[in-house]
Amino acid sequence: MQHLTYQTLEGTMGALSHETLEAFAQHIRGGVLTEADSGYDEARAVWNGMVDRRPALIAHCLGTQDVRHAVDFARVHQIRVSIRGGGHHIAGNAVADRGMVIDLSRMRSVRVNAHEHTARVEAGALLGDVDHETQAFGLAVPLGINSTTGVAGLCLGGGFGWLTRKYGMTIDNLLSADVVTADGQLHEISTSQEPELFWALRGGGGNFGVVTSFEFKLHPVGPLVYAGLVVYPMAQAEAVLQAWRDHAEKAPRELSVWTVLRQAPPLPFLPESAHGQPVVVFALLYAGDPAAGEREAAKVLDYGTPLGHMLGTQPYAGFQTAFDPLLAPGARNYWKTQNFQQVSNDLIDEFIDAAQALPGPECEIFVAQLGGAAGEIGDTDTAYAGRDANFVMNVHGRWRDPAEDERVRRWSRQVFDATAPFATGGGYINFLTEDEAQRTDTIYGHNYPRLQQLKYQYDPANLFRLNQNIQPAPLAKSA
Repeated sequence: MQHLTYQTLEGTMGALSHETLEAFAQHIRGGVLTEADSGYDEARAVWNGMVDRRPALIAHCLGTQDVRHAVDFARVHQIRVSIRGGGHHIAGNAVADRGMVIDLSRMRSVRVNAHEHTARVEAGALLGDVDHETQAFGLAVPLGINSTTGVAGLCLGGGFGWLTRKYGMTIDNLLSADVVTADGQLHEISTSQEPELFWALRGGGGNFGVVTSFEFKLHPVGPLVYAGLVVYPMAQAEAVLQAWRDHAEKAPRELSVWTVLRQAPPLPFLPESAHGQPVVVFALLYAGDPAAGEREAAKVLDYGTPLGHMLGTQPYAGFQTAFDPLLAPGARNYWKTQNFQQVSNDLIDEFIDAAQALPGPECEIFVAQLGGAAGEIGDTDTAYAGRDANFVMNVHGRWRDPAEDERVRRWSRQVFDATAPFATGGGYINFLTEDEAQRTDTIYGHNYPRLQQLKYQYDPANLFRLNQNIQPAPLAKSA
């Protein structure tokens, strides 16, 4: 092959000579793949099966210096570039079609300092990698709920899960980070070193550079916690959702109870007659003494008459994998997200109406309970906005047959529209699909102009644009 064609930042096509590509590959220790190489199709695949993009080249970075070379190469040749950590993002932003993927997926080291209660985590690490290492010391970082999610993307967009009410969001536990900016320079940032860039990184996504490692604060968790599921029939939905809402208002911050409306999977603790039927699922975890957790969970059992439940003391790291089978890679996915300060009776009615029209057995509406420590951080203290959200909804369209694409997406959008009158107008930036670019500035709210100015400072040419993009803009001059 004499030349490799690629898409430029401006959308035109450029070309790299074989010699130029070979010289670049010498600097990337994990190797560089093109379409002609074995392993290419596996390397370009991501979690969302709807994403089928063909990058011109994939640079497997093994460390910060590899990343610096990759960023320099992309900038010099004006190559459309994407950053891959776990490859779990719904919009498929990890893969630049006809561009270059800076692939960090082999950088999965997690180093725990048990004495200082900190962990240094490389950017390709998955949630399961972190839980495996930290739980060996009875410690944890507040992360998400699916062990195959990448830490980097989760953190840079905010990050919430079972520990958020007690210990805050993932970004609230970020102590420092190493980031390579668009000029190829490495920055070690924290609240005392380049605090403005550190502020932007905590919620601003991949807009400001390639983070190669994170330093997190750890908290005592487990290794055993009280957690599990309680399932109710849809016929009781109104009563049990209202009971859940009322319980959530006064629940201790150690307790997180999320609700999921979907068709019942064939769980062993449910009667066979319930399999495939619409149900209301309450998933819960108590981040504290398991005996206290059992007492709190008993209130969830009193919401109504359950079809079945599976509650008990279990390893925290194990519960972090509980939903992996329902979120395995390869299915087609389309999401819509809303933030709510409260769950009114009318909003509950909308949830129930939507659940009665579920377009498939893998589709669901889940509502996460937040508040607690996450809501005690000021809206301008980090780039992440939406601290007033006590609940976050994800309308999760998930299916297999491409012929169902439009039907499932239409249902997802209808649920979004129906719940909009009850929402704050914000949403979780990590849940935005590729057709929702117009929501980015709304979600960041009054933080958006500051983010634009920092984007202009660190990435004026918008090299890092394959994300929920923040448009660079200089500081407005005073009149």
